Amino acid sequence: MLFSSIPFLFYFLPAVVIIYFLTPWKLKNAFLLLASLLFYAWGEPRYVFLMAAAILLFYLYGIAVEKSEKYRKLWLLCAVLTGVAMLAVFKYADFALDNWNRLTGMSVPLLKFALPIGISFYTFQCVSYVIDVYRGHTTAQRNLINFGTYVSLFPQLIAGPIVRYVDVEKELASRKTDGEDFSDGLFLFLVGLGKKVLIANAFGQLTETFRASQDLSVLFYWLYAIAFTLHIYFDFSGYSDMAVGLGRIFGFRFPRNFDYPYTSRSITEFWRRWHMTLGSWFRDYVYIPLGGNRVSKGRWVVNILAVWMLTGLWHGASWNFVVWGLLFAAMLLIEKWVPFLQKMPDILRRMYMLLIVILSFVIFNANTLAQAGRDIAGMFGFSGVPLVSAEALYCLRSYGVLFVVGIVGATPLVRNTAGKLEQRSVATVLRPVIALALLLICTAFLVDGSFNPFLYFRF
Repeated sequence: MLFSSIPFLFYFLPAVVIIYFLTPWKLKNAFLLLASLLFYAWGEPRYVFLMAAAILLFYLYGIAVEKSEKYRKLWLLCAVLTGVAMLAVFKYADFALDNWNRLTGMSVPLLKFALPIGISFYTFQCVSYVIDVYRGHTTAQRNLINFGTYVSLFPQLIAGPIVRYVDVEKELASRKTDGEDFSDGLFLFLVGLGKKVLIANAFGQLTETFRASQDLSVLFYWLYAIAFTLHIYFDFSGYSDMAVGLGRIFGFRFPRNFDYPYTSRSITEFWRRWHMTLGSWFRDYVYIPLGGNRVSKGRWVVNILAVWMLTGLWHGASWNFVVWGLLFAAMLLIEKWVPFLQKMPDILRRMYMLLIVILSFVIFNANTLAQAGRDIAGMFGFSGVPLVSAEALYCLRSYGVLFVVGIVGATPLVRNTAGKLEQRSVATVLRPVIALALLLICTAFLVDGSFNPFLYFRF
């Protein structure tokens, strides 16, 4: 069930909110757990049992790690291997088997398991919980319902942000939602809905138009590349805003996941602002345990390459994701070793960052490395296509305003303007008007059956 769907907006969410606030405190987590499992079962009825098994296993791992002095490392290893095994079987097995068959000429049958929605997110949360118990950053949760609520909580279940147990431990035990929390959460949810439905979906349609076109040109390749770069930002950040807003409604404070990454002045800064909960997860649970930068230069390079290869693979079982991750690894190393890049004027640094990011997302969105190569060649005029085509000009005219909206919306300009308005009484009137307008317009788009996929369902 998508947040940006009629069943969720007008049936599931209102019913859950009403029942939640009528439920006595002692039963609120139990209700959220049941609602979250129902939410998951709506789209994955079979794999809800996999999630239930993960909840029980990691709940027991946490207690075992805390209570056992002699075997706590063994229990930690079991927990990590369980998480790795879940991802290996359901996400990477066919990728490995297919490559094995290509290398050896064998015909080992593929497993062809459907990818459980959100498995990349909730396995990371489970593993980080047990590691934090092992490190003494938190105590093991003894209440199975509370732990199950943490793992399955539907606002952040299928697309993050990756919420660590230590961030919501106190809220699982005691929380409240006042009028300001509810209002702020609802408004943030509707802003995210608008970003997803009105902007991301429209850019997504343009990328589909490009893929189906027989009238390609250099201009069209660049329109596609920029459109997808904006599409993935508004798609994912919009969904993250909805998740954080929903969490606020139920009394949870989820971490931010995006901080206007396209305004960065380097690739290093970009990754401090893009999918921040994923970056911090790999830093704290992979990079630092490998030794971080407190090792020899050669080992440090290996650590960087390993982390970014895993980051790429986390996004999908395909070589284009591996190359995508290693591209960022290479750029991060170059930025460390080439001081000249940090001394360029800000405008040049931003342009260089945007060029690398746009090219990276062309690789990211390709079905194969060959397709990525053709797309990049087309962008730079090496594929034999003309500079301009009739369809490219038509799309430029049709989507010109949307490009302006997308580019402005990817900067802090709107946020800063809204912040100034909130200092005046006019914000009291404008906010509910904007919220209602967003709900009505988004609903009209959804009822009309507009293009409405969610990219991160693939991961």
